[in-house]
Amino acid sequence: MARTALMNVMTQAAMKAGRSLTRDFGEVQNLQVSMKGPADFVSQADRKAEEIVYAELARARPDWGFLMEERGAIEGRDPQHRWIVDPLDGTTNFLHGIPHFAISIGLERDGQIVAGVIFNPVTDELYTAEKGGGAFLNDRRIRVAARTKLAECVVATGVPHLGHADHARYLFEARQIMGEAAGIRAFGSAALNLAYLAAGRIDGFWEHSLQPWDVAAGSMLVREAGGFVTHSDGSKFEFVEGDIACGNELVHKALVAQLAKANTALRGGAKPKAEATVEKDA
Repeated sequence: MARTALMNVMTQAAMKAGRSLTRDFGEVQNLQVSMKGPADFVSQADRKAEEIVYAELARARPDWGFLMEERGAIEGRDPQHRWIVDPLDGTTNFLHGIPHFAISIGLERDGQIVAGVIFNPVTDELYTAEKGGGAFLNDRRIRVAARTKLAECVVATGVPHLGHADHARYLFEARQIMGEAAGIRAFGSAALNLAYLAAGRIDGFWEHSLQPWDVAAGSMLVREAGGFVTHSDGSKFEFVEGDIACGNELVHKALVAQLAKANTALRGGAKPKAEATVEKDA
């Protein structure tokens, strides 16, 4: 597959940062780690990867702005274009020696995501997509899975942990989906969840409390792979707003419906099934 000049810039930045992360992953026990919030760690490897991505992209497109996990927003002279970068999505996996993490680079043009790259350097899997050009895994065209019933589907999610709100909502939603789906998976990387969905490895994905850099590139991949992307209530997806639900047309529709049932139960004051069972047996 012949890549455009823009995609070459993005893939080169991601792969160069990936080589740095791979070296540091091999020395994960020796990394200097600082805490920036409850259960939210940032490592020297994270900062180094972000610096590499920043340097590569800024050299290629010096007028464009950035929105980066560590550096935050950097205004560019060109107000139409902005890179949205997560240099290490799956930091907790990385720090625990779990080989499931990625560099994620999205390109925003006039408020819309128009290109995305996600790279897992351990598996050497490079996911790419440009608006109107399809989605690819290592230059092979990919599509979302064709399953139509939740009972046949594996659905990925992100489990809220220490320092995150909405634990109760997640319990209601997970209980609802568990009763309808073939399986639920929590891999610890929103970017790779979206990449896996685009590649047909999982059938659906939902998560709350996400940041723009978690979903910018991945949402483009899913759409270019034929998937549907909205907020968890089915409303139009805006990548800056923090929650997501996606799948093929029918799975997405079913997933949003089940999430709506869960949230209706939550608002109605119902209790998660496990709690109700404990009270009944007491």
